Amino acid sequence: MKAPLTRLAYLMAFLMVISYAFFTLRGPKGIPGLIEKQRQIQETEKHNAALAREIERKREHIKRLAGNPAEQEKEIRQRLKLVHPGEKIYIVGEPEKK
Repeated sequence: MKAPLTRLAYLMAFLMVISYAFFTLRGPKGIPGLIEKQRQIQETEKHNAALAREIERKREHIKRLAGNPAEQEKEIRQRLKLVHPGEKIYIVGEPEKK
């Protein structure tokens, strides 16, 4: 009589553990949460790679400007809209909107 009750108790405990694991893995912190975290990690890695490429491109641009005074002057004229004393600038068309 004692053996069937023991088996029944073990079976009930086993079923409870299985059902707990099933509902836990299906919940928001289970497998769907894991998949979402992996997607976020991949997205962040892609963003980091794009930023690294942008940094490298800017470093090359700075290196190119450091070694070429003519290109430095061109960059200054374009970005800061500076001119040499005595130069005349003619603006054709509509001004750029910011």
